[in-house]
Order: sequence, then structure tokens, then C-alpha cells
Amino acid sequence: MLRVGYPAIIPADLLTVFPTEVELVALPEQLDHDVEIDVWIPDPYPARAKRVLPHLRGIRLVLSLMAGTEWIPDAVGPHVTICNARGAHNISTAEWTLSAILAVLKYFPLYMDIQRSGEWKRRFEASAHYADMHGDRRAIYPPVMLEELTGKSVLMVGYGEIGKEIERMLAPFDVRMLRVARSARRDPEVHPVSELDRLLPEADVVVLILPSTAESHHLIDAQQLSRMRQGALLVNAARGPVVHTDALVDALQSGRVRAALDVTDPEPLPVGHPLWSCPNLLLTPHVGGSSPQFAPRSLKTAADELRRYLRGEALRNVVQAAI
Repeated sequence: MLRVGYPAIIPADLLTVFPTEVELVALPEQLDHDVEIDVWIPDPYPARAKRVLPHLRGIRLVLSLMAGTEWIPDAVGPHVTICNARGAHNISTAEWTLSAILAVLKYFPLYMDIQRSGEWKRRFEASAHYADMHGDRRAIYPPVMLEELTGKSVLMVGYGEIGKEIERMLAPFDVRMLRVARSARRDPEVHPVSELDRLLPEADVVVLILPSTAESHHLIDAQQLSRMRQGALLVNAARGPVVHTDALVDALQSGRVRAALDVTDPEPLPVGHPLWSCPNLLLTPHVGGSSPQFAPRSLKTAADELRRYLRGEALRNVVQAAI
């Protein structure tokens, strides 16, 4: 019988989605003896998973509960097939992205600060913020208190399943969509990444939702940030290393751009790091996929993949085929 190792912390009621033809093996975080398994479902937290891995023997297939699997290939080697949880985090990540865009454009961080201060008249700081960010010194009456998403141009960098879900959620706002991916496509139009620099000046909002690879490392650096519109918003829902952190800190502190980040480089972000105190920044600590539906969706994805494996069918979410 196929032995499937999984994190012991997962509640038993969530394991009922797995086929009865397998033996489920609970793997405690403090595993202190060797265990033979055929399939490994790693803990979503890499540090915990890496503590367990040295005690595992016989792994042929890894079923990750995450969309990103950057650390797994080096950890298990080339003779193990690796599948990710593609599709399981589409909704939660897309909702975080839309929420982050709206929160920044509606100046919610500023208004939360005003709420804590208890000073109603501070709301007029929003007008000064708008003028400083966009360089628009016109006398506008009534004063600007927030911005609108409707009608803006959104550049999607990365156009996989999550990118498409973000676009679906943006549709009611009648935004102009620009799309960039590794290669060009049609219907809808997707530009190759080689055109990124040309498209950046056209966007009010730039959304990063692409995997962390050698090609995407520091895809957004000082040069790309300088090409963005004054006051444009950079949203990183992908991976921290896609953005050059020092360059972003400089751009934020100078008032060139705004940003909303759910991921950083380094991560976890150390105490005292300049990003914590940067102006024009909304920062959340990598929580975009962590809704109550995270585990049920991811485990169902893994269970469906496992059924295909048992039947000898092609796996859907392979990110590394065993050699």
C-alpha cells in the first residue's frame, strides 16, 4: 500500500478527501526516527518541513500544499517528482491583491492612523498626500480625500491562473488591462516580458504575480521603478526576490511610487528593516493565501493528484519530473 506522509498538525477531518487505498502516515514536527514513505506532503512552512525531511526515506513523489515550490527541488533531489497546489490559492491571493489596491487608493493606512489619533480634521492630510504623490498642485474643490480604481490602467506581470483570477475580480472596475508573461499570447493579448520596460510607463498599477526563478530575480529594480509613472502603485503578491528591495526602499522614500507588499526580500522581514518604516507602503507579512479555505483546497488538490498517481495517469501540476 502507498504510504503518504503528511504534517501531523493537519486535523483528521481534513484527511477524509484522500483515497482509502493509501496509508496515511502522520509526521510530527519533532520527528526523531527514520520513516519510510512513498509520497510526502510537506508542511507549508519550509523551516518545519526541512526539520522532518532528513528522517524520510523512499520518497518518490512530493505533493506541495503551496503554489511555490522553490526550496523543494534542492531539498529532495532530481529523482523525485514534485507537484504544486496550482489553483488552490487563486481566490485568496486574488482577493488580497484587489483589497491591497483599493486600500492604497482609498488611503486606508492614512485613515487608520487618523482613527487612532482621534482628530477628524486630519482628514485634510489626504489632499496633501495626493498632491505630493502625483505632483498635482491644482486647487481642487472639494478637496481630494481618496482616488478611484475605475478607469485606471493595470499591468499584470505574470499571467497564470492567479493572474487571470485577479483580472476577473478587476473586471467590474472597467480598468484597462495590460499583460506580460514569459512569452506572447493572443486572446487576450499578452506581451512578452521583453516589452515590460515599454509598458511600465503606461500603468497606474503594476501587479506582480509570477514565480521566483533565475529569470524573474530582481525583475523590478531601480531602472524599472524609474520607468513607472509618478505615484504609480506596485503590488507584489508573488515572491520577494522579484523586486530589488534596496531600490524599492529608495523609490518609496523619495515619493516616486507607492507599493503594497505581501512578500519581501529578506523574508521574514527583520526587526528594524527600512521597509517597516517606509512611507507610501502597505505591508502585510505573507498572509495573502492564508484563509480558512487554504487547507481544504490544498489538500483536495493533493488528493486529486494522488488519485491520478494511483491510476497511473498523468499528473496535472508537475513542476519537476523525476529523472
